[in-house]
Amino acid sequence: MWVAQDQQRNVDSVRVANRTSFHFGETTIDLGAFYNNRHVKHPIFQWLDFTVDDYGAFIRAVDDRSFDGFRNRLIVGTNIQNGTIDTEQFVNLPGAVKGALAASMADKSRNLSLYAEDSLFVTPGLALIAGVQYLHASRNRHDRFLLDGNQSGQRNHDLWSPRFGILWDAASDIQFFANVSRSAEIASYDANIFATPSTNLAAQRATTYEIGTRGRGGGIGWDVALYRAEIRNELQCLTTGPFSACSIINADRTVHQGVEAGLDADVPLSTTGDALSFTAAYTYNDFFFDGDALYGNNRLPGVPEHYLRAEMLYKHPSGFYAGPNVEWSPRRYYADNANSLTVDRYALLNLKAGLDLGKWSAYVEGRNLTDKQYISTVAVAGTANADDELFNPGTGRAIHAGVRVQW
Repeated sequence: MWVAQDQQRNVDSVRVANRTSFHFGETTIDLGAFYNNRHVKHPIFQWLDFTVDDYGAFIRAVDDRSFDGFRNRLIVGTNIQNGTIDTEQFVNLPGAVKGALAASMADKSRNLSLYAEDSLFVTPGLALIAGVQYLHASRNRHDRFLLDGNQSGQRNHDLWSPRFGILWDAASDIQFFANVSRSAEIASYDANIFATPSTNLAAQRATTYEIGTRGRGGGIGWDVALYRAEIRNELQCLTTGPFSACSIINADRTVHQGVEAGLDADVPLSTTGDALSFTAAYTYNDFFFDGDALYGNNRLPGVPEHYLRAEMLYKHPSGFYAGPNVEWSPRRYYADNANSLTVDRYALLNLKAGLDLGKWSAYVEGRNLTDKQYISTVAVAGTANADDELFNPGTGRAIHAGVRVQW
């Protein structure tokens, strides 16, 4: 099917952006603007031909000064991000030839956010933080192909998201933090090229609790955070059948909670400066439905419950380094909301070596040295069927090399 349709993705893109900073004593102001144009010719299950125009601007001010002996940092700003997508979809005939028109629409997105955050240092190492963000977002669709019904519509969102937190510098290189925050996410109008019009979707809302620490001591560095996000109307992109793109839907109540942890250490091997360097990054993802009418307390699909990436490098004072690294997903996870189909666990072994001389460096890396066959990502479904196209294969054994020069 893919060969007969000559599936491909061709993109012509132009992007222009500018950022400028101004300093006025204890106040810094950053402002900028951008414009991005993309023309995408994308024959897949249908022949997609669309043009994207994204444009926007921002201004951000940071004022950091002392009042009556107390340091205070105030951040205020605004972002504007707008865009349009003009889309036509055709039947994809063999050889990537455009057939009959299957869809035609124009989507417009408007996003305006205003935010402020204040950090009051009640002691030199302890800050109380409060902030708020206001978001006005609109999604507008003009459907120009009415044979399958008129999917035109518009929806506006006005959302407030407060945040409160504590930041404590227990020592010069040890920090603890805790916060509770609200967040909002609107369905991307880009995703709606393929399926559900945004007029049917509610904004995703979440309350997130987080506590953690970061720092360095005794040659060991760490960054650990525990979090729990209680979500309403989570935006899911569900695959509905073979040879089709996913459709955006709202889940009811879901929970994302877990641990994000990073660790690094350098162990000297001699007085000449050579050492072993260890780094590791681990995530625990405990994501599940919370009393859903259809899926109960099932696991949320598409995300490994455990994932570890670790590396050990020998480093020589000359700039030479070499060592193995591993990627490990040790437990099966689900590919659908019904928890009827699982994704296999896997482990990958990689090896890299290089030379870093400051102004220039070079490296070579062998990835997936055992040529493991594995699933790298999955497109999730509500209830998976045998003919659903959900799995994306990972890359087999490969060699990568590169050179970097600075001047």
